[in-house]
Amino acid sequence: MTVVEHHTSSSGAVSMAAPVLEAQVEADARLRHALVQDLGTGMWNLAHQAFRVDQNATVETFAAGLGGCYARTRTDCRLIGRGAEARLTAAYYGEHDQTHDFRTFQEHAAPDTTSELLFKGALDGTSRSVYSGLIRVDPEAVRTRAYQTNRNIKLSADAWAHSVPNLEIETDDVVCSHASTVSPVDEEQLFYLESRGVPTTIAERLLVEGFFHDVISRAPSETVGLALRAALVERLDRRMRTFRPEAAA
Repeated sequence: MTVVEHHTSSSGAVSMAAPVLEAQVEADARLRHALVQDLGTGMWNLAHQAFRVDQNATVETFAAGLGGCYARTRTDCRLIGRGAEARLTAAYYGEHDQTHDFRTFQEHAAPDTTSELLFKGALDGTSRSVYSGLIRVDPEAVRTRAYQTNRNIKLSADAWAHSVPNLEIETDDVVCSHASTVSPVDEEQLFYLESRGVPTTIAERLLVEGFFHDVISRAPSETVGLALRAALVERLDRRMRTFRPEAAA
């Protein structure tokens, strides 16, 4: 089953939304869920998603953070049956003074379970992002495989990203990892393109599009992937129209 939510609102209206989703993925079932958040600039959004995944079942979650003034999404994923699997993906782009805030919880409560998280964001203007995630492996969850990665690109010196991945492991015989990065556009890659005649703004855009490629490829449907790519291109076009050289350190 594939479920796609697309949240929008009128631009500038100051208000708040608090969407909640709870899903029980029964044994041997598969759920693919996408949430595209493209709310107006005056919106505060506090979203909560909770998934319980039973034996040999699979859940794939996909979040696109594009709009809102302050947008927080909390995703809890509990693998409660042997052989359960989860894949969590998010892409976000911050402009102006937006804040994108993601909190995740990957709990392994049964043996032979697997989870993989990949969140990527680009930040322009004075926008901010927060990522805080926890992988917890319970004592009975032997042979767990759990991975957590958060990558951020700063397109402006005034943008800010805070990334805190965490592990809590209460058994052995597991494979777990976490990683996070916050950096400007790679100067060597930028220089390589510029040295071959690509203008700085175009070179930066190509690098940012490439940065998001693996995330977009994990979208649960072609329609969602194309919509996300179009939204990112629209924002990068806006940046190009107002571009001023600066060191995004």
